[in-house]
Amino acid sequence: MNNPNDQLAETAPSRPPASLGNFQAVYLSRQNKKLPTRHNWGWGCATVIGVLFLIVVAYFLAPLRSNILILGVDGGQGRGDLGRTDTIILATISPLQPKVGMLSIPRDLWVTQLDGSENRINTAFFFAEAAEVGSGARATRQVVYKNFGIPVDYSVVLRMDGVVGIVDALDGIEIQLEQPNAGYPAGSHRLDGTQALAFARNRSGSDDFSRMIQGQILLRGLLRELIKPASWPRLPAFYLAVREVAQIDVPVWLWPRLGLAVLRAGPNGITARAINRDVVTPFTTSGGAQVLQPNWEAIDIVLDEVFR
Repeated sequence: MNNPNDQLAETAPSRPPASLGNFQAVYLSRQNKKLPTRHNWGWGCATVIGVLFLIVVAYFLAPLRSNILILGVDGGQGRGDLGRTDTIILATISPLQPKVGMLSIPRDLWVTQLDGSENRINTAFFFAEAAEVGSGARATRQVVYKNFGIPVDYSVVLRMDGVVGIVDALDGIEIQLEQPNAGYPAGSHRLDGTQALAFARNRSGSDDFSRMIQGQILLRGLLRELIKPASWPRLPAFYLAVREVAQIDVPVWLWPRLGLAVLRAGPNGITARAINRDVVTPFTTSGGAQVLQPNWEAIDIVLDEVFR
């Protein structure tokens, strides 16, 4: 029978263990290792939130102003498919203030064209489209800048017959008349799409200056309808209606910022002006055309009210 002591002997080390006195204690220092604390995590979260806040602020407040040229093109009536810009409205939106301004420009205003010649302002769109399809809005923007000195960032080209679908998508709009206009008495009136188009095109007992005011009234009524919370469920239908009849080069990512500025300004925060008969002189060209000669000193005062 094997002796247990013999097994222990076989597993015993071949040399005696070293004395503990031969070892030196090693002290592990944690002095240079800083563990994350709740305080540091708090500062990190605050930094991230601050950066996100600055991004949101920059999104809604910069650039400080966007100028958009709205062109209403009314084809047909023997004009062919090109049409001419019967409605010209230069809108400005400043999210920081907030401020919304509209300047109506008469179609017969006699201005300098891009090639240095003189002609009605609405011919810029027509001749540019005849030369290159899709270039009319860009050419009109350049002509506006050349004559008014106002840089135009974006443009909206709207077929006037598309007003019917746009207004009906919102289930109508409400217009406010300070005096009788287009057969309607002074006061508030609810218009459907067909009525809105007829109001915009009405020419009975009116001139181009009156029709400019009619265009502003419709646009103000449209904006008033868009900022109503009750109309917000109809915005998808409104968007689709606009896409069908309008060419818009305003970036989609900019729409919420401009929409919020209009919402903050409200109906009473919209400044609407027009180049009216007080700042122009009617005259007949050598070719027999009835046009409007601008008084630029008087027009500059109007520009200051809208864009400064």
